[in-house]
Amino acid sequence: MIVKKRIINFTLALALTTSVSAIEITSPTHAVDISGKQRMFTQRMLKDYAMVGMGNTFGKPEEDLKKISMTFQDNMDSLAIYTKSEEIKKSISELNTLWVSVQKVLLDTPSKEKVEKLQIDLDILLKSSDEITKLFTKESGKSSGETVNKAGRQRMLSQRMASLYMLKVWEVEDPQFNKKLEESMSLFKNSLLELESSSLNTDEIKSILAKVKKSFMFFEMMSMSKSKFVPTLIYKKSNDILVNMNKATQKYVALETK
Repeated sequence: MIVKKRIINFTLALALTTSVSAIEITSPTHAVDISGKQRMFTQRMLKDYAMVGMGNTFGKPEEDLKKISMTFQDNMDSLAIYTKSEEIKKSISELNTLWVSVQKVLLDTPSKEKVEKLQIDLDILLKSSDEITKLFTKESGKSSGETVNKAGRQRMLSQRMASLYMLKVWEVEDPQFNKKLEESMSLFKNSLLELESSSLNTDEIKSILAKVKKSFMFFEMMSMSKSKFVPTLIYKKSNDILVNMNKATQKYVALETK
């Protein structure tokens, strides 16, 4: 009863404070897409944070960080209002508690002293967001829901690979760098192969995935290189993958209405 009361109070609070930018979620598969974006935002914010910390203004990372921070909150509000599942509402409430402290660090002046804990906290947010996405995927009960989940996860992986490299360029020591990078690249590559063989693919989706495959080759080559990494190139290539995987994800979402 206590948990249920907290969930109700949280939902009422959201109804009173939701930003005008919050979106209206229209279907279970749409909810999978939006919750999946939250995973990506955790890694994109880390990438932006590192860029700002290095004093690199390519792509206007400081502006992007502020914008994504607001969008993360808006999406969380929208998902909480949309879902009727008490289990999901509880998970979002817990995510919100984690987010409050992380957001303060993100919007403060970046520093190497803070980034190690920030990376850990953002990984916790990533895991929590992923669990919420899986709950929405299960709730959708459709094959398109699982495909949207997988395609949406590729958006996150593009930013995760980039954020790992950015921290390396910033000379932030991470003994788990190689392990994290290998796991991210392997999951991205295997998921891309699965998406390429999906029966849901249209000619347009196939064309988009082909572009993603080409862009991913950059990260494969970079992982084998001993040369110094160029932040602007990492930023651009990761965003190329992000834009195209977002297009593919939206195409999969649209299939639900046909």
